[in-house]
Amino acid sequence: MSLLQHTGPSTLYTELAELPLPVSADFVDGDVARVTYSVRDHERNITRSLTKTFSGGITSDHQTTSHDSSEVKAFATSPSKSRQAILREVANGISTKRFVEIWAGAQIEASLDVTKYHDVFHTDDFTSSLSFSPSETSLLYTAEANINSDDNASDNPYPKFRYTPHFGEPSRAKKRSTIFLFRWTRSTAFTRAAKQDMLLVALSLAQPTQVPVLFGQATFATEDIIYASGHEHTKDGRLLGVKWCFNRPMGIWEIKLPESAIVQGTPFGAKISCNALKLTPSERSCRSPRVLYDDSQTPTKLFWFSNPVGGPHASCVSLESRDLTTGTNKVLVDTVMEPTPENDFPGLYPNYNMPSSPFLRRGDRVYIVLHSLWRSRATILFIDTESGAISDETKMRDGEPLYSWGLHATDNKTHFICSRSTPTTPSEVLLGYFDQHNNLNWKVLDMPTLSFAAENALRDLTASIIPIGARPPTETIVIQSKKASARPGPKPICITVPHGGPHASSTTSFYPATAALALEGYTLSLPNYTGSMGYGEKYIQKLLGHCGTMDVQDVVESVNELVRLGISEHGRQVVQGGSHGGFLTAHLIGQYPTLFNAAVMRNPVTSAGELTASDIPDWAYAEFGLQFTPDSLMTPATFQKMFEASPIAHVDNVCAPVLLLIGEDDLRAVPAQGLRYYHALKGRERSVEMLWFKGETHPLDGVEAARVSWEAGRDWFKKLGQNPAD
Repeated sequence: MSLLQHTGPSTLYTELAELPLPVSADFVDGDVARVTYSVRDHERNITRSLTKTFSGGITSDHQTTSHDSSEVKAFATSPSKSRQAILREVANGISTKRFVEIWAGAQIEASLDVTKYHDVFHTDDFTSSLSFSPSETSLLYTAEANINSDDNASDNPYPKFRYTPHFGEPSRAKKRSTIFLFRWTRSTAFTRAAKQDMLLVALSLAQPTQVPVLFGQATFATEDIIYASGHEHTKDGRLLGVKWCFNRPMGIWEIKLPESAIVQGTPFGAKISCNALKLTPSERSCRSPRVLYDDSQTPTKLFWFSNPVGGPHASCVSLESRDLTTGTNKVLVDTVMEPTPENDFPGLYPNYNMPSSPFLRRGDRVYIVLHSLWRSRATILFIDTESGAISDETKMRDGEPLYSWGLHATDNKTHFICSRSTPTTPSEVLLGYFDQHNNLNWKVLDMPTLSFAAENALRDLTASIIPIGARPPTETIVIQSKKASARPGPKPICITVPHGGPHASSTTSFYPATAALALEGYTLSLPNYTGSMGYGEKYIQKLLGHCGTMDVQDVVESVNELVRLGISEHGRQVVQGGSHGGFLTAHLIGQYPTLFNAAVMRNPVTSAGELTASDIPDWAYAEFGLQFTPDSLMTPATFQKMFEASPIAHVDNVCAPVLLLIGEDDLRAVPAQGLRYYHALKGRERSVEMLWFKGETHPLDGVEAARVSWEAGRDWFKKLGQNPAD
């Protein structure tokens, strides 16, 4: 009989997971803010979008809600706020049609069916573009070039089958990222632009490059100058996986569009050659170009994020700039190796990109606004665009909630939209603004709507950050039920949840799955071990070559510290983790076989030497202290080193029952990793079960997959981790 028995759905998990999550925002007209939310729908097994518009600014609470069409893949507001660009995909039987639309208020100004000119729109963080020209008569966007776009001979089969590398997780489909320029002439009669008054061309480089370069993240500076990021193939013909990776060979390019007279009359979808100049050095991985304009709308500065090429997949970010008048580059905010008592700023650890509009004006100063990891929290930073001086605007003070913050948009003037949450309180949306004295003020625009049962249940939870004194700067976020922790008798079962990466971080944000487990009566511990982001570059570099030992020991010490503090007790410990967190989970039950009663792993790395099929084959080399080059081979000596540092080396010691959760389409920690571990345990007659999710990728974040994974973990621990305190 299977050890894993379903005990039924959780209404609290479902309710918390279906709460609208703010994901983006913009200002559409004056102080009118529009916030887009992602909503999980368990009944339909889909993720939907809804938009709330807050039209009252500081003085009113008026809001409207609209449910977004699944046809809309991306939208953007023009600089004057008078136009909207929409990229739309319409299912038409077995085929899909694609349109680019320009709306002026409620009237459509231009619309073009682009289906035959390119494949899908790119709307991800890494290549997508959606930028109006200053005159608002041109639009840049990114799409997948057609396979045969370079070949006029329709009877030639080779282009269809010729190998082309892809961008990696989560899809093999993105291979030919291309910037398209859509241009239209406004009708004087206020009617829709005729096709002869529109132009669509694909941008290409006039001069050849040493390796292929794929462009995205394009933004206009002037009518004929754009800035974009260029993803470079490696010397051995790869596109290294880019998701969650800040170290890829890519740079910032200045691209000059040909004069209008030359472009005019170009066939729809055809390529035009552009002169281009790479502005950043090859040893830096640069992305997210953003243009700052002065009061006369002249572009004055260009900003971007920068990390070293190679090494750890994520590290402390540098903010760099270019004076567009003099053409000189400078580092505005540099890498911070280690915070000091005098300055505890740990360095920049933002999202992959800056917001599309990151600028704020406060008095006579202009700032870039970001959210960035600062130890176990994300906080809002103001960065002076001249001096690089940094101020933490949401610093946590004693007695205040453990808010983690996210920045979504600014109006490029004095207003910006944020969200914030804690481990026990879901996200709320806030408007930040400066008053007449340039003081920062906040107004809550939107708060989550919870049932009485959920609201009452969440009040029973408490969260804290516990430093692990024996292994600084390691610390762990602890979430507990006050009632369960106060009862006499055994302590509640403690679930240790090491994060993935390893260069990521657990934060004090609200995670429905984590909160729902705490509501089941468990104590949760989310350790930020050596190598986590938000503590200084020294601690990221310190882990390299020590994965499987240093991070494992940090997690073990976090368990021991909570026992010492009386928060949990030995004999009532379980562990779960995904990706590198799964790697740590497998190590923990192999190296410390009596510490945990049961384990759950999502898409774990179990044998690093067998990751050559991953979209990030360089990851294992960097993390285990080896050099990765285009001619690297998995030699017996290299494999031996990786094997000894991998959980599979300790599989003989495992005695805790193991549940594996595997995504069939995972391109990162490929399914063979979990499958091999499953068979290794089976062959040793250990207790192991595995759920296999067809169509799911590395995060297992599909609506059904996430719910079933949560229920399976809950049921596994309920049966095998001893029951939590009643």
